[in-house]
Amino acid sequence: MRRAKEDIAKMRRAGRVVAEMHELCTEAAKPGATTLDIDRVAREVIDRRGARSNFLGYHGFPAVICTSPNDVIVHGIPSDRVALEEGDIIGLDCGAIIEGWHADAAVTVPVGEVSAEARTLMDATRDSLRAGIEQIRDGNRLFDIGAAVQAVAEGAGFSVVREYVGHGIGTAMHEPPQIPNYRPADGGRGIKIKVGHVFAVEPMVNAGGPETFLMDDGWTVVTADGSLSAHFEHTIAVTDDGPEVLTLP
Repeated sequence: MRRAKEDIAKMRRAGRVVAEMHELCTEAAKPGATTLDIDRVAREVIDRRGARSNFLGYHGFPAVICTSPNDVIVHGIPSDRVALEEGDIIGLDCGAIIEGWHADAAVTVPVGEVSAEARTLMDATRDSLRAGIEQIRDGNRLFDIGAAVQAVAEGAGFSVVREYVGHGIGTAMHEPPQIPNYRPADGGRGIKIKVGHVFAVEPMVNAGGPETFLMDDGWTVVTADGSLSAHFEHTIAVTDDGPEVLTLP
């Protein structure tokens, strides 16, 4: 669905709240901090900015953010029993609602000094998101986004998760269309991208194979082979001048 400029302006405000959550949660992701400590930081931002959380209560999710360390791909539940250690990496997936309009973004950050593999994985995943964003232009096709993500991630020697994808976003956090992080097997290019579309693009990239495993809590998704995973996401609006990332500071 195409959005009016005034609606995108509200999503931009929500995006700035998400960007602040990322900034302060990244600062909080230090050795010894628990993932619940980081969630508390995010809650403070939401409250201070007069926003609402689009994660809390979503299908019963119990927290304001998802915290996904090391081999957790997405949807990790913050806990006072999970303490960060030097060398960990952690995905921080945050969202906010302003006047009924949503923004959603994720970043993976290092905890202290990390391995060369972890650093390269994070860089490649971030670069794959940038490549996908470059495709979000009026007249391009939806699946060109995932093709660009896949080319960068696999070109760096990593694998792209298939089971979890990006999405449209607006008055709900998850709206059509689904946005895969790869070119579908049938080789199609998908719908035409138009000015006013708003997408949440979110590469999930594994150091090992692409296979996933859902834990017994019904939320936490891990790599099947125990390898590291990184997750980056932005909410992007299609404008006459190209893609505008709404979840930047």
